[in-house]
Amino acid sequence: MTKLSETIQSADWKKEKHAPVIECQDTVKAGESFEVKVGVGNEIAHPNTLEHHISWITLYFQPEGGKFPYQVGHFEFSGHGAGDTFTNPSASVSLKVDKPGTLQAASFCNLHGLWESSKEIGIG
Repeated sequence: MTKLSETIQSADWKKEKHAPVIECQDTVKAGESFEVKVGVGNEIAHPNTLEHHISWITLYFQPEGGKFPYQVGHFEFSGHGAGDTFTNPSASVSLKVDKPGTLQAASFCNLHGLWESSKEIGIG
């Protein structure tokens, strides 16, 4: 039996159009809001057609020393050509953290499966 963790792929988003990209400051102030943008296809465009598209991206935060990550947001992209509408798989969220930790993103391509990436966040 295959475990879900065995099906998740990762790669450098600058070379792989399916890997999610997490964009935000490297260091934030504890308890103050900061903006995080997640997307797919920043360097190499993803097709986003009816036949080949990103269905969703989920963003998590795992505090340093924490046992589990916490879901920050789940973003679904439904425009895959109906009525000539195409979704760009990108979303922004504002959040606050009290500890340093790791932002983690997962994306799902209907043809190429699950992809992940992460970004360390410091407190300054």
